[in-house]
Amino acid sequence: MQQDPWSGGTLGEALAAQAAQRLAGTPAWIAPLTGCLLGTAVGDALGLPVEGLAPRRARRFFGQPDRYHLLPFGRGMCSDDTEHTVMVAQALVESAGYAMTFGDADVFRSKLAWSLRFWLLGLPAGIGLATLRGILKLWLFVPTAWQGVYSAGNGPAMRSALIGVFWGEHPELLRLHVRASTRLTHTDPKAEQSALAVAQAAWLACQHGGRVVPADYAAQMRGLLGAPGAELAALIDRAAASVQAGETTPAFAASLDLARGVSGYALDTVPVALHAWLAHPGDFRGAVLAAIECGGDTDTVAAVVGGIAGAGCGPAGIPAPWLTQLAEWPRTVGWMEHLGLHLAQVRSNYVGMGALYVSPPRILLRNLAFMFVVLAHGLRRLLPPY
Repeated sequence: MQQDPWSGGTLGEALAAQAAQRLAGTPAWIAPLTGCLLGTAVGDALGLPVEGLAPRRARRFFGQPDRYHLLPFGRGMCSDDTEHTVMVAQALVESAGYAMTFGDADVFRSKLAWSLRFWLLGLPAGIGLATLRGILKLWLFVPTAWQGVYSAGNGPAMRSALIGVFWGEHPELLRLHVRASTRLTHTDPKAEQSALAVAQAAWLACQHGGRVVPADYAAQMRGLLGAPGAELAALIDRAAASVQAGETTPAFAASLDLARGVSGYALDTVPVALHAWLAHPGDFRGAVLAAIECGGDTDTVAAVVGGIAGAGCGPAGIPAPWLTQLAEWPRTVGWMEHLGLHLAQVRSNYVGMGALYVSPPRILLRNLAFMFVVLAHGLRRLLPPY
């Protein structure tokens, strides 16, 4: 009978032991991983209708941003922020065993690169320029050292919260996975530093139920970022001090010269997102709404906040109407919950399994419908109120 070289028992016994370990460890990871996924999707969908609008005009258009406004009857859809997080989840499910065995993120990088390539073929709407150029370079199969473009956009930050929850107990693997995810599309160190800050925040949120002392988080990030990340560390210090002083997130954004909206620059997006999270401990609703009230790149800022806060509160902490009114297909809320379960099963013992995918024709059909909705929404913005 074939024996397992590690345990000395039979291969069947080894597989049974792995299955038992997975069954025992899975429940603890379902809430933070699923909460991170769903929190990203909800923040993305809530922020999407007011993306690019100054705070004053957004309020005149829609009033309070506490419900979806993209579709009739208060229903919402997600954008690329959620899609990228889903691709990260799928890559983690398939690559975790290799990462633990070899101590690197090479397989994760390869899986995510292929997902990004095929994602582009699905005609996604609203793709960032740096991400587009980065994926085109992936399709040209340029060497790894030449991949990505020199940009400090917030694309890597929007997909890194899940990496933090998954790899938080292994700081070096966390950093390697953040680096792999970032450099596929963005090579400016500021993009990687910002993604690392989001990943670490999500890890701390899931460990402490979303209640993290701002000064403690800022001190930890100073150590992690070191001298190369001094600029971001200083901004995180400012965010922590602002929270401690009781300043609102829109007021903090205004102090960074972002009164008319948060830009897609990582060192604008991430400090504001961190402020919204730290200023609303354990309060998913308050954190996400505070991010949206700042205006600008609202879908990404709210998606980042939603991912971090969702990791702390789990699905139970996300307002139920925001989940039931999310009109996503084929990646429905139920489908994302199933993906979260897959992630939790893999996280319980770091043995990879097959990823959960949806058929390309369904994705293409969904993206064409989404593009029509976005265009109609854009035309509506040409009309009053101004």
